[in-house]
Amino acid sequence: MKNTKAGLLFNILAWLIAVLLTAGLCAACGNMPESTITREGADENAGAEHDAEISTENNGIKRAGAGTENSETEIQIFIAASLQNVMRQIAEDYSRLHPEVKIIYHAASSGTLLTQIEEGYECDIFFSAAQKQMDQLEADGLTVEGTRSDVVRNQVVVVAGKDRETKVTGLLSLGKAESIALAGGSVPAGRYTRQALINLGILPGTEDAAAVTSRQVSEALGGVEISEQDNVSKVLLAVLEGSCEAGTVYYTDTYGYEEELKVLETVSENLTGEVIYPAAQTVNPDADETQKRAAADFLAYMLSDEAAAVFEKFYYESVRK
Repeated sequence: MKNTKAGLLFNILAWLIAVLLTAGLCAACGNMPESTITREGADENAGAEHDAEISTENNGIKRAGAGTENSETEIQIFIAASLQNVMRQIAEDYSRLHPEVKIIYHAASSGTLLTQIEEGYECDIFFSAAQKQMDQLEADGLTVEGTRSDVVRNQVVVVAGKDRETKVTGLLSLGKAESIALAGGSVPAGRYTRQALINLGILPGTEDAAAVTSRQVSEALGGVEISEQDNVSKVLLAVLEGSCEAGTVYYTDTYGYEEELKVLETVSENLTGEVIYPAAQTVNPDADETQKRAAADFLAYMLSDEAAAVFEKFYYESVRK
């Protein structure tokens, strides 16, 4: 009997111990967040993805720093205002071949661009509308030796609005206009016009045609009103808008405006001198080797047969053939 009671007591105690142990385990489970493992797994995966993104970016930086052919860079190109349309097309064509090179143009009169480069503006290529500004830049030691080349030839023309009546037929009759638009003497187009007027005997001879003021031109033409502009694109705009009866621009400026402009005279090179556009790579102390190589390559492209065909489409005459 004792043994039976003892056995029963033992079984009860064993049962109680089992119950207590089970309750303890369940309590422990109740204190553990259900999704801890899931979240930890998700966090680990997110960390792996983030590391992969960082690695990709770092690898990209290493490739660029290594100076490979596909390294991304940008080049600053200073161009005469009259070159804007054609150079936009050439940049588009070049970018299809070299999408890693970003081309940034700065367009103004060649004289203004020269001054900016001399003052330390960052520039990789200078494309001037006249030799004078390039001569000065070269004398300043700011062109890369051996990179200067004549690229295209242009001509000065006298223009008027196509539907506007005018007695002007060319340079000799400019004085018959109510008003004319003329680029300043520091602007190549303005200097070429002044030189032509000197050679025609309308203006007195001078050592530097660029020094002739608009007032002097007006007086020589009988007091005609002159609207002086700081680049040839503004001269073109003044004629197109009708604020001036006539003006002198480049033949290439008439591209795309054939229905709005009439060319009254194409001025002979015997009067203006050769209208040649030179280009050169410039000394840029801020440029790294990748940028310098890109500038040299783009300059070579400007001198290629492919670029020559584009220049001719925009009424320039290539001097590279």
